[in-house]
Amino acid sequence: MRKIFFANWKMYLSDDDAVALARAYDEGAVSASVDVVVAPGFTSLERVARALAASKVALGAQDAFWKDEGAFTGEVAPKQLAALGVKYVIVGHSERRALGETDDLVARKAATVAADGMTPVVCVGELKEEREAGRQDEIVRVQLETVLKALPPGAAFLVAYEPRWAIGTGIPCEPSDVAAMHAKIRTLAGADAPILYGGSVDPENFASYLGLQDVDGLLVGGASARLADVRAFFEAFSS
Repeated sequence: MRKIFFANWKMYLSDDDAVALARAYDEGAVSASVDVVVAPGFTSLERVARALAASKVALGAQDAFWKDEGAFTGEVAPKQLAALGVKYVIVGHSERRALGETDDLVARKAATVAADGMTPVVCVGELKEEREAGRQDEIVRVQLETVLKALPPGAAFLVAYEPRWAIGTGIPCEPSDVAAMHAKIRTLAGADAPILYGGSVDPENFASYLGLQDVDGLLVGGASARLADVRAFFEAFSS
C-alpha cells in the first residue's frame, strides 16, 4: 500500500494562494512515492480543482453536510462537492467535534459522502482528560463503530487518528502511543482501510510516524499550508 499525504489547509489561504500551493503540490507529487490529497477551503475548491485537473493530486474537502439538498442555509451538500471533482471528504475532524459535532452526526455525514461516490476520511481521537483517565481506546472504538454501522455495505473509507489534545498545540503524540492506537483501529477497520495519523505533524517528526506498522499515511494541518514545509515533506518522500 502506497503512503498517503493528506493536506488539510483549514482556513489559512486565499484563493490565489491556494491555487499557487496546489501547483506546488502538483510539482512535488510527480517524483514522490506517495499519494497526495489536498483539502482547500470551500471558496477555493473550484479554482483548485481546475488547477489540478491534469494532476496526480486528488481533491478533498474539509467537511460536508449530511443531506444532499434542502433548506439548510450555510451548509454544503456532498453532491455539490462530488460535482466539483472532490474524491475525499473529512468528517468528524477534532475541530468540528469541538464545535459540537456528535458521533451520530459524523456517521450520517460519512454515509452520505460514501453514497455520493466519495471516500469519507473518518477522524477519531480522544481528549486529553480522556487519555489521562485511560479511556482513549473506548472513545475511539465508539467513534469508529458508530460510523462503520452507518456506511453503505462495501463503502471505501479512510480513518485518521488525531488525538484531540495534539491538534494545533505543537505537542505530537508519542510514536509508541500512535502505534498502539493504530493497531487497535486496524482490528475495527479491517486490513484494507488506510489509517492516517494527524496531530502536530511537521517535517521534523513525520518520519517517526510513517515508519510505524499500521500507519498508512498522514493527515497534516497547518504545516501542509506552508510552502517551505511542503517542499521539505516532498524532498523526504522522494529520497
